[in-house]
Amino acid sequence: DVEKVLAGHRAFANTRGIRKMLNRHKNPGWNMSERDYLADDTWRKNFGLLKKYSLSFDLQLYYQQMDAAVSLARENPNVLFILNHTGMPADRDEESLRAWRRAMRRFAECENGVTKISGLGMCDPKWTRESIRPFVLAAIEDFGVERCMFASNFPVDRKFSSYDAVWEAYNAITRDFSASERRGLFRDNAERFYRL
Repeated sequence: DVEKVLAGHRAFANTRGIRKMLNRHKNPGWNMSERDYLADDTWRKNFGLLKKYSLSFDLQLYYQQMDAAVSLARENPNVLFILNHTGMPADRDEESLRAWRRAMRRFAECENGVTKISGLGMCDPKWTRESIRPFVLAAIEDFGVERCMFASNFPVDRKFSSYDAVWEAYNAITRDFSASERRGLFRDNAERFYRL
């Protein structure tokens, strides 16, 4: 009954898209999804209905799942994919960080993919402006300013910092960006992606 469900959601004028937490990790305690939807043929077939209903797709997954996400994005070029939480760089050893960056670059190759720079506190509860700077700048470098937006991930990130601290960090990291680039990151891109 997926089409009936999507049609029901689309009946509301403010509905813009669907979000699914697809997180699956080798550490079972980190899994948010009981099933591997990205490998489910029925789920993938029904995914195509998002185009029919003009819905975007917010996906939350670990960077280790990025190849499957890239495949899905390429199968659905008319659906906007919004990668949540900067690709979830949860593993922070050197090899994992290199793998995260490669995964981000692969997803950035999808013209219908954008990223939401957010949720970095979930992967680094003791984060500082300097500890998140490389992730923020790498995402912007890979996707370009026009395909990135800042988000807070509140109330979840309240466990790790204040709301003001998140926005002050983004503000400081992008201080040398142009006024139009900053408007894009802080407001305009989100308005465009979510058709506000």
